[in-house]
Amino acid sequence: MATRRELKQAIGERYRTAGRWERRQILDEFTRVTGYHRKHALRVLNQPLVAQPVRKRPRIYGEAVHQALTLLWEAADRICGKRLKPLLPVLIESMERHGHLRLDPVVRSALLDISAATIDRLLRPVREASGRGGRRRWGAGSAIRQSVPVRTFDEWGEPPPGYCEADLVEHCGGVKHEGNFVHTLTLTDIHSGWTECAALVVREQNLVVEGFSMMRHQLPFVLRGLDTDNDSVFMNETLQTYCREQHLDWTRSRPYRKNDQAWVEQKNGAVVRRLAGYGRLSGLNAAATLGRLYQSARLYVNFFQPSFKLAGKQRDGALVRRRYHAPLTPCQRLLASALVEESLKDRLRRQFAALDPVALLKTIRDTQQELTALSDGNSQPPARASEDLRTFVDGLASAWQSAIRAPQGRRKKAAAHWWRTRVDPFTHTWPMVEEWLRAEPEVTAKTLMHRLCGLFPDVYPTGSQLRTLQRRVQLWRNEQVKRLIFAGADIEILASNTALVSQNVVKTTTSGEVKFE
Repeated sequence: MATRRELKQAIGERYRTAGRWERRQILDEFTRVTGYHRKHALRVLNQPLVAQPVRKRPRIYGEAVHQALTLLWEAADRICGKRLKPLLPVLIESMERHGHLRLDPVVRSALLDISAATIDRLLRPVREASGRGGRRRWGAGSAIRQSVPVRTFDEWGEPPPGYCEADLVEHCGGVKHEGNFVHTLTLTDIHSGWTECAALVVREQNLVVEGFSMMRHQLPFVLRGLDTDNDSVFMNETLQTYCREQHLDWTRSRPYRKNDQAWVEQKNGAVVRRLAGYGRLSGLNAAATLGRLYQSARLYVNFFQPSFKLAGKQRDGALVRRRYHAPLTPCQRLLASALVEESLKDRLRRQFAALDPVALLKTIRDTQQELTALSDGNSQPPARASEDLRTFVDGLASAWQSAIRAPQGRRKKAAAHWWRTRVDPFTHTWPMVEEWLRAEPEVTAKTLMHRLCGLFPDVYPTGSQLRTLQRRVQLWRNEQVKRLIFAGADIEILASNTALVSQNVVKTTTSGEVKFE
């Protein structure tokens, strides 16, 4: 309809100003494009297009219904609208029987007649404010997501080396503040548990592809397949093109099923968080330091860190029995595998013979100290430790007594934001505004703002605090509605605070019921 409306407006102006022969050509073209009858097309093009005013639908459910529905949604443990709709009659009757709820007949009738779609629509702001995410919207990423096949945890079996799971770890410090922070791209082989990590200065799809390219050359085997989650940093054309050019078998897990990527999720905790901790890392210095840490840790983890591998599990009712293979390092699993060529095994043996685990551990500890300083907010990392390897070895026996905590033991706790960032402009005048609201329930916030500007021109010279006053008045009225609806035996006392909701005056009868006029 919007396209036809634009076409009518554009061609109609040209048609009304054209000559007779040109009008005929325009009319022929317009009928072919729109499919209109010729007489109807003549009427459309000869009449100027007048925009019709948008008719607003009257509001059926007021603030009282919204507040009562929110309470019932919380009492039902925040279930969806389709499940809440058949529960409302039972829940309302039960809460009223125990004295938890007292509804006006008009509000009760509206709650019983409301549809499941309207319930979800009214509760959408509440769900978003409580942190409940909505459904994933359809877009370019969704089209790519539909083209990538799904692979669950049980479908892996025993793949040869080269089929890996990938994931992204955020170093945001627990709470995502403004600004960018460093991410870790983790790649774990299913067959051997070989793990590679790359530090990304920002979360960007081109950097993800560059990280895969770097880790692909560090792997001792050929990369055959990638299994990622449904994050938009993976579900894009950049990674799709890369997998197509490199002939990689690209699969994805099911949405919100982390167990489908159990191999890489286990390494996110055992490798990434154990090495880098939970502090906030941001900037080029932090990304470079984290990259140096992973270059030393990849050799230490893959050659000197044994890990368990699930051999099978059996469910007996609620009891799940899991069997594990003997703990081996990823290098040992590759050496014992019949799917690995002898030339690769010889190269791994030579590389293992040249590695010093204590020297690698010292490099890891020194880099971790630099990373800890950066996560504490320092822009520049401290100078590297100057102690030699012998001093480091002598201190290993008493390292557990050191006051310096390991990165995984320095998890930051999230603090609630309870303080104000600006001075309240209605600190001294709000009691006066409350008296006005009690005396005149129908008064608007704009009228109240005009009164304040007239009484206190020095404090409110322009009335720019109108939006703040509107929010404050709305919160005050919502609080009065809550006290009127959700009161129990003291409903007669609380009913003296009358509030206007959606231009309906709330009154209380002698029987204690809430009435809307």
